[in-house]
Amino acid sequence: MCGIAGFFSTSPRSNDTVSAMLAALKKRGPDAQHAISWDADFRRTDNAPQHALLHTRLSIIDPRPEADQPMGNEAGDIWICYNGEVYGWADEAASLKDRGVAFRTHSDTEFILRGYEAWGIEALLPKLRGMFAFALLDLRQRKLFLIRDRLGLKPLVYSHSEDGIAFGSLVRSVLPFLPAAQRGFDPDALDAYLAHRYIPAPMTVFSHIRRLENGHLLEYDLDNRTLEKRRYWSPQPASGDWQKTLDEAIELRTVADRPLGVFLSGGVDSSLIACRLAAQGHASLQTFTAAFPGSKMDESEDAAAFAGVMGFSNHPVPIPMHIAEDFPRIVADLDEPFADPSCFPSWYLARATSETVKVVLGGDGGDELFAGYKRLARHVKTAWRSGLRLPLPVMPSTAGKGMGKWMAELSLDWEAAYALRFSGCTPGQRAYLQPSRRPKRAVWWRTPDTEETVPVKKLLAWDYANYLPEYILRKADLMTMSHGLELRAPLLDHRFVEVVFALPDSERFTHPAKQLLAQACPALEPVLRRKKRGFNPPLTGWLHEDLAGRLEGLGSRLQNLTGGQLDAGAVNALVAHYHKEESLAEQVLQLLILDESLIQLRTLSKGK
Repeated sequence: MCGIAGFFSTSPRSNDTVSAMLAALKKRGPDAQHAISWDADFRRTDNAPQHALLHTRLSIIDPRPEADQPMGNEAGDIWICYNGEVYGWADEAASLKDRGVAFRTHSDTEFILRGYEAWGIEALLPKLRGMFAFALLDLRQRKLFLIRDRLGLKPLVYSHSEDGIAFGSLVRSVLPFLPAAQRGFDPDALDAYLAHRYIPAPMTVFSHIRRLENGHLLEYDLDNRTLEKRRYWSPQPASGDWQKTLDEAIELRTVADRPLGVFLSGGVDSSLIACRLAAQGHASLQTFTAAFPGSKMDESEDAAAFAGVMGFSNHPVPIPMHIAEDFPRIVADLDEPFADPSCFPSWYLARATSETVKVVLGGDGGDELFAGYKRLARHVKTAWRSGLRLPLPVMPSTAGKGMGKWMAELSLDWEAAYALRFSGCTPGQRAYLQPSRRPKRAVWWRTPDTEETVPVKKLLAWDYANYLPEYILRKADLMTMSHGLELRAPLLDHRFVEVVFALPDSERFTHPAKQLLAQACPALEPVLRRKKRGFNPPLTGWLHEDLAGRLEGLGSRLQNLTGGQLDAGAVNALVAHYHKEESLAEQVLQLLILDESLIQLRTLSKGK
C-alpha cells in the first residue's frame, strides 16, 4: 500500500513540482519516498525533469529497500509505480521463473512488472487478484498504462491536456502539476457534492482533474499524447463454492510481513470475517472496535463479546467527543470535499489501530453483495412505477424532508431516483443554496455499465458504479492510509463477488438480509437478528459545541470560495433553519466541510 504519482509533460517541470507532489503522498507511504525523473528523451536527470514517476511506500510485503519503487526492469525500458496488494500470485511467478525470469525481490510489485513484460497488459490483468492502482510505463511501445482495480478499493486521479498527462493517488498530488489557469473548481462537481456528500467519478472538485472509474484502464500514447479509456472488467456470475471461495479470499489476505489485525464492529460482515479467521487458526489476531460510550450507536460491547467467543483480544477505541482541534487535519486527509459523518470515527479508529498493527481486515462490501441496506428494500417497493415520472418543478427550500424530497423522487425515473435515498442536500435545497445557477441534474451518479432486470439487482448495479467505490471504499482508503494503515476487504475479492452473483436470488436476498452467511458461521445467528446501527458519531453535539464557531461567517466564505455559486444569505438561512430543525445536521456538516476543504485547496492552488 502506497502513494503513487507521475507526469509526462511537453515541457520541463521544476524540482519544486516533484517535491510538492511527493509531499502530498507522504502519509500514504511513510517508509520510503523515491522519484525517477527523465528529460525529454527519457535520459535520467535530477534537475527540471520533463517526465517522472513518484512513489511513497508503506512496506507490507518484502520491506527491504530492494522492493522500493518506482521499480524498473534491467533494461530500464519498463517501469511500474504501484499502490495496493495482489494476492495468490506465487504459482504464476513460479511459471515465469521456470521460463528463466529472474526475480530480485519477493514483492507483488515485481510480479506485476515481470508479468507485464512477459504477457502484456491484456493477459496480465486477469491474473491480478486483489486491490490496486498502478502505472506501467513501457518505453518500448511508447505507452503509459494507468489501471484501477475492479471494485475500486484503490484511488487513481489524472489530468490530461495538450501539456501532457499527470496522475496520482490523491487530487492534492496532481494539483502541483497543473498551471494556475487550470486550478479552478468545477461548478458541476460542487453541485454534485451538495447532492451526494461526495463528488462521483469521473469528476473531482477541480475541472482539470478526473477520477478513473473502477474496473477501467487508461492507455496514453507518449508520442501523439492521445488518451484512450476502456473498461476491462465488469462482474459476471461464476460457478463455485461460495464458502470455499470466501475462506480462500480471507486466507490470502492474512499474508503480510507486518502485524495484522481486524476491524470488528457489532455487525454481520466484520463478524463473519473474524469467525472464519478463527476457524482458520488465526485466533492470535487482535481486533479493534470504535466505541461511542453512552450512545445508542455504541457496538463495542457486542463486538467485544463476539471477539471473546472467537478467542480474539479486542481493543475498544473510544471516539473523542471533541474534534475541533483535529477537524482541519481530518478534512485535509479526505483530500477533497467529502461529508460522510462516519469519516471522523473511522479516522480515529485507524489512528489508534496503526499504533499496534499495519494491516487490518474489514467487512466492507457485504451490504452491496447481499442487499443489506434498508434503503434498497424501501426503494424496491416502488419498482412498480419503473420509467414513470411526473413533470414536477424543483421548488427552492431549506426543508430537508417531506413533500419536497418526495416530489423530487417522483420527478425522476425509478432507477435514477434511487440516488435520492442516500443523498446530501435535496434538489430543493441545492436550488435554494445556488439561486443564480439552478442544478443541471437531479442526481450525478453515473449510469451502470451492466444491464439487470431484477429490481434489487438494478439498484445494486448503481451502488457498484457509485456508492461502493466512490463513497464506502474511498472513505476506507483515505482514513486508513492517512495513518499508514492498510485495510483489506475479503468480501470484495472479485472471485468471491462473481460466485455470489451466481447464487440463486432466494439465497442471496433474504429477509432479514445475509441469512446465508450463518452457514459459514453459526455464531452469526444472534448478530443477524440484531438491529443494524451504523457507524454514526455524535454529530449534533459537535455542531452545537466544537464546530459552532465555524458557523459564523460561513455564508460569506462559501460565496467567495465558490465564485458566487453558493449564496451567502441562503447558506446562513439554512444554518438558521438547522437551529430549529436538527434533522439538517448532516447538511450543515456538508457546508462546514466544503468550507474548510475549499480554503485548504485554494491555498494549495496558489502555491507554485
